[in-house]
Amino acid sequence: MAELALSAGRSRLARIVPWLGLGLAGLAGVMLALAPLGWRLGLWHFRTSFWELMEPAAFIGAAAFIVSLLTLVRWRAMSGRARLAALLGIVGGALLCYYPVQFYAKVAPLPLIHNTPLPRIHDITTDPLNPPAFAATLAARAAEHGASPAYAGAALYKLQQAGYPDIAPLDTALPPAEAFKRALAVAETMSRWTIVKSDPQAGTIEGSARTLFMGFTDDFVIRVSPNGAGSRIDMRSESRQGISDFGVNAGRIRDYLAALKPRLQ
Repeated sequence: MAELALSAGRSRLARIVPWLGLGLAGLAGVMLALAPLGWRLGLWHFRTSFWELMEPAAFIGAAAFIVSLLTLVRWRAMSGRARLAALLGIVGGALLCYYPVQFYAKVAPLPLIHNTPLPRIHDITTDPLNPPAFAATLAARAAEHGASPAYAGAALYKLQQAGYPDIAPLDTALPPAEAFKRALAVAETMSRWTIVKSDPQAGTIEGSARTLFMGFTDDFVIRVSPNGAGSRIDMRSESRQGISDFGVNAGRIRDYLAALKPRLQ
């Protein structure tokens, strides 16, 4: 009789546990979806999204993965639906754990993922001695209660050099007027960029860009200046919110200059 009761209990667990793993994966997915949604709608501060939704979602996703994997290992004889639920729990749990973890791993050393963290900065420029200044985006920046647009100087650049030593200006033999036209044409093709103002006389292009996941707004300035018989192109990109950009601004400068370089030949 005891063996029958034990067998019945195991049978019930075999029916329930696969759905528990899938349910945990679903909960992690909902939390991860709410993180950007709540911030974008102004329901809570972005720190709430990072630390009270995304971080717990990673642990819940890991739990979903473990529960679902153990289910498949422990109960080999289960219905097709239960097996599918366990498989979905494994895949979903792994993905929902991985995304927040790789996100945080960019600024914190985690073995096997990212051993060299990026600096906790949010203002990147190709010219630390004379960084391009923001003007056209200042009103929108102030309305969002964004970070100060003032460049923090040598201490900031030292951190930038440690994390992004490749960020540098782009030189071209083209005269400033022609270099500016090509710089503007490329800027207008960049994904999720909005050009706010372009001034051929000053040689500046200003705009903003939205990050894909959280929808943060970053401001950028591109400056084309004379350099001997040719031109020099500098760029600055700064987040309006937070103290760390997870490498987004440096990536934006890299992407733009890489797209522009062939157009300057």
